[in-house]
Amino acid sequence: MHDDEEQGLGRRERDILALERRGFTGPGAKERAIREELGLSPVRYYQLLNALLDDTRALAHDPVTVNRLRRVRETRRAER
Repeated sequence: MHDDEEQGLGRRERDILALERRGFTGPGAKERAIREELGLSPVRYYQLLNALLDDTRALAHDPVTVNRLRRVRETRRAER
């Protein structure tokens, strides 16, 4: 078994985290990648991403990305 399978993250979850690790330039580039590479609407993507940030398996898979995104989310919540 691969490490990812042991952690229980599916391919879509791993792909979402991989997309979040990339840098995007220009308006709409990330949304285009979400639609073309993952076949998701941006709204659904962000719903799945938000759920992933609370998933301990995602944290184990990619702690740097998950912790960075958690900090961004907390900052945005504090600003509201």
